[in-house]
Amino acid sequence: MPYRSYYYNDDGHLSIDLNESQIQDVYQSKKGLLWIDICETNEADGQFLSKVFGFHHLSIEDCVSEAIHHPKIDDFEDHLFIVVHGINHSAESDIVETAELAIFLGEHFVVTNHNFFLYSVDSLAKLVETDTRPMKRGADFFAYIVIDALIDNVLPTIDKMIDFADVIEEEVIRSPQQSTLEAILKLKRSIMRIHRVMGPQRELLNRLSRYEYPIIRENVSIFYRDVYDHIARIEDLGQSLRDRADNALATHLSSVANRQNETMRVLSIVATIFLPLALVAGIYGMNFEHMPELGWRWGYYAVVGFIGLAIIVGTSWFWASKWIAWSRRQVLKVRKPFAVEPEKLIGYISQIKKWPHL
Repeated sequence: MPYRSYYYNDDGHLSIDLNESQIQDVYQSKKGLLWIDICETNEADGQFLSKVFGFHHLSIEDCVSEAIHHPKIDDFEDHLFIVVHGINHSAESDIVETAELAIFLGEHFVVTNHNFFLYSVDSLAKLVETDTRPMKRGADFFAYIVIDALIDNVLPTIDKMIDFADVIEEEVIRSPQQSTLEAILKLKRSIMRIHRVMGPQRELLNRLSRYEYPIIRENVSIFYRDVYDHIARIEDLGQSLRDRADNALATHLSSVANRQNETMRVLSIVATIFLPLALVAGIYGMNFEHMPELGWRWGYYAVVGFIGLAIIVGTSWFWASKWIAWSRRQVLKVRKPFAVEPEKLIGYISQIKKWPHL
């Protein structure tokens, strides 16, 4: 049952890697700030949460279960159970995967639970080990930092999706291939997955910022409003991306229709050049006895020369009219197009040290 534990007492001392007995003692003391982070929760972790903290069994079931839960807030008077979602940056997928983070927020403790590795939580843990200031202002402010880091790590993925949309828009004009259509559908599905969790979280953060829950102090609720603004920005960018994906799909279908027109144009070129030649060949392929040209010594060479000249003149005319052009088509096939470099994800956490309000 691996977990990380941190306890910041009233004297400003930080204790790390507490055992179960120590965790129970500091929890019951109701002093300082206790942070427990559990990753890949199993039944043993559920029993630990029930035994030490006495959390409601429904909340523990949500933590242990691998099912995806809707963003929500459950008020248990002495603590809040909050479910928020971020991006699963460690997923090996061409489509954006979301990751769920459950937070138990009490007056003197914060328990975070997630079934996937989260760069935001891991970076925050490393920061706490070197700089205890994030834990100085209480549990409600520390929970804000956890949520804010999780939401801010969505923005690098949105930036990647915007860059990918730029490539798609160029590709659907230049060379609409099957892979281009697949890329558009990947983008649309990724946008919908983000929207599916960010929409409800917008209302969730709005409730946390309205001083609706006594556990969150009024002077801290304004910081949750800041996270709400970040989600609103993500929603706006997501809406813009949805529009661009829809436009790219429409452009792709139009480009495919244009390619069909090009095919018909090629067939028209072939027909225009070779049908008259086929007529000439058909005439002189007849076996009538009294055809004057059949007795001409240079008749064969004249017909073959006429055919070659007709091909050259016809091809040159179509080339001058820009009906014929040579181009190299590139196939759009990108592996993990929305993957974000880890250093871009943890960069936000490093800025916490510079916050004047810590």
